[in-house]
Amino acid sequence: MEIAGYIAALLIGLTLGLVGGGGSILTVPILVYLFQVSPVLATSYSLFIVGVTSLVGSANSFANKKVDLKIVVVFGALSVITVFCIRHYLIPHLPSFIIIAGYKMPVSLVTMLLFALLMIVSSFSMIKDDQQKNTTIVNKAGINKIALYGIAVGLVTGLLGAGGGFLLIPALTVLLRLPIKKAIGTSLVIITLNSLIGFADDVTHHEMNWPLLLKITAISVIGVLIGSVIGQKIDGGFLKKGFGWFVLLMGIYILLHELIGLFSL
Repeated sequence: MEIAGYIAALLIGLTLGLVGGGGSILTVPILVYLFQVSPVLATSYSLFIVGVTSLVGSANSFANKKVDLKIVVVFGALSVITVFCIRHYLIPHLPSFIIIAGYKMPVSLVTMLLFALLMIVSSFSMIKDDQQKNTTIVNKAGINKIALYGIAVGLVTGLLGAGGGFLLIPALTVLLRLPIKKAIGTSLVIITLNSLIGFADDVTHHEMNWPLLLKITAISVIGVLIGSVIGQKIDGGFLKKGFGWFVLLMGIYILLHELIGLFSL
């Protein structure tokens, strides 16, 4: 199982390198099912793995001038603050169950259902054809949209240990008309900030298996380097649609999986 896990770790990096997100969606299931890490600890491990891997990928994007620093400042500041508040103040006090329409439901199940729905909605904006010119729109309205998405990405990262790339890429390409390859680089920088800030708080609450964590991270880093090189040679429109289909399939899978779990309660 560990060999399969290390192969999957390479896939995490490849996904981040190619499309600037999606890898974090894979990380927690890989840790839980292939390395037998508990779900709660897996979210912390995911923050470190995705954070370090994205850091390496973003360094390559900086070198190729594929990062929009204005967006990083607005998006990053809000999402980082949100991540810290969620991980430090909310997660430790979150109840195990909540009551919805008279039904007692695990918070984890409700969160994942919302997570899946967000993925599906975001995927449609990526898959559909967009004939408008790819120019960055950072005006007053644009900044307001960036702010809202920054908070949303921070919520996803803080609650689920996911980088939020599936929200970032649609926001950057559809709302702000950022070219897909620049959106990928910008996304990686924001994911790096969110993930490592979240992990910095978690490391004081959990005992980490550093040898395992560092091995998985190293393999994932190799993957992001390979993905970054391949991504430079692939058409941006193809990457955008490919990422959209990936997010759609993952969202449908998570939705069905969680609904089956809900009706089996």
